Amino acid sequence: MPLRTYSIRSLFLGLFFGAMATVAVAAGGSDGHGSAGDFPVPLKSYGDHDAGSVLETLKGRIAAEPFNLVATFIFLLAIIHTFLTARFRHWAHEVEHAHAEDVKKRKREKPTDNDEDGQSDEVSFKGQILHFMGEVEAVFGMWAVILLGALTFDRGWSTALDYVDGGVNFTEPMFVVVIMAMASSRPVLRFARYCLSAIASLGKCSIAAWWLSILIVGPVLGSFITEPAAMTISALLLAHQFYDLKPSPRFAYATIGLLFVNISVGGTFTHFAAPPVLMVAGKWGWDMPYMFEHFGWKALIGIVIATLTHFFVFRSEFSRMEAKAKAAKGGKQVREGPPVPAWITVVQLMFMAWTVFVAHHPALFIGGFLFFLAFAQATAHHQAKIDLKPPLLVGFFLAGLVTHGGLQGWWIEPVLKSLGEVPLFVGATVLTAFNDNAAITYLATLVPGFTEELKYAVVAGAVTGGGLTVIANAPNPAGLSILQRYFPEGVSPMELVAGALFPTIVMSACFLFMGTL
Repeated sequence: MPLRTYSIRSLFLGLFFGAMATVAVAAGGSDGHGSAGDFPVPLKSYGDHDAGSVLETLKGRIAAEPFNLVATFIFLLAIIHTFLTARFRHWAHEVEHAHAEDVKKRKREKPTDNDEDGQSDEVSFKGQILHFMGEVEAVFGMWAVILLGALTFDRGWSTALDYVDGGVNFTEPMFVVVIMAMASSRPVLRFARYCLSAIASLGKCSIAAWWLSILIVGPVLGSFITEPAAMTISALLLAHQFYDLKPSPRFAYATIGLLFVNISVGGTFTHFAAPPVLMVAGKWGWDMPYMFEHFGWKALIGIVIATLTHFFVFRSEFSRMEAKAKAAKGGKQVREGPPVPAWITVVQLMFMAWTVFVAHHPALFIGGFLFFLAFAQATAHHQAKIDLKPPLLVGFFLAGLVTHGGLQGWWIEPVLKSLGEVPLFVGATVLTAFNDNAAITYLATLVPGFTEELKYAVVAGAVTGGGLTVIANAPNPAGLSILQRYFPEGVSPMELVAGALFPTIVMSACFLFMGTL
């Protein structure tokens, strides 16, 4: 195996055991059981609003609660792991290839003895484990197990249980699972495709026309059907209309980066569709007119500019893909199967509307989801198979992320508080790349004395940076789970940042330099 592979693996294992050592040190300083009381410590309880510099504030908070440092170190390791998922996939392929060669060798040596030692000839256990560690949707869940283990070791099982039960809100992960499964159903997807085809027909339903329609109209729909639903529909349509034609790697990353950024800002026309807006709308009194006046129209301009710029940059690739699509079809229309009765489509759209309406009440939207599954089974001859694996993996990803995110406020809050208007915008954009943007805006509501300008800056920055990484915005894992099969070695985090950088700059300019209506 190459030396570089050993180096990366050794680094990762070193960081892992470093996390365990940090936990042990923290536990040793607190007798292994910790103290009773609130956990995590409420931010107001630190009493350090006049402590001086940010560094002094952070030092004081670590001294008051040493587990702050442990939780953030484990979170940092989880982020590093997301950057190494492609490497884990590569290791998995190497292990499986070696296993297959070993199986062939054993069969040549003992052709009548297929499984003498009880080992499976079909599956490499080590390879499957590495595949699992290479699934970006599983990363934060795996490290959440380590986090809860560390918390139990340091503070006791009751504290860990109380944190999961009362300190973490899993409503958003559950909602994303439900809305993603509904949005990917055949009747809903056909309806969305029919609506967008009406727009794409203005460009004779060419590859470029479909691409423009999906990346401009799809994200704006997120303001009304929620961003996770818009992401699911847009990603599925892009898979069929664009990625199946095998664009160049550069164009593939530019498109997924543009999709993530457009979806992140496309939900700002309303006050209920984008998670980072939802966190502040009620507390700050932002309604739909306010959102359109301050955010929505700017987001639309940014989406159009960024998408059209990409269109002109990659116009030669569109011509190549168009020729490839015509050659593949051989001049024939692609059959889409029998039509879906209108009443079935209407019923399933009503299920989605109900889910959006009760998005903050898990008992109601999960109950509605069970009725939806029963209805889908009763009308199975008009449905495609509902694959719950991608939605469940996305839900697992988000559940792990919010579990970690609930313990990061101790350092994010003083950082946000220390910044002025433009630095706050830039800071929120950068922080969003390493933590869910809804967590950033939620923590902003806890900072006393925020002016309207600072409120605008932190929300605008959070939605602008929502496409830079998979963890930056809650709908991103949904898009990744649908499109990652077009990236055989996994989606490279650095390539994703590169693909999202230009539209992020465009959105930054729109939000920073355009006034209100």
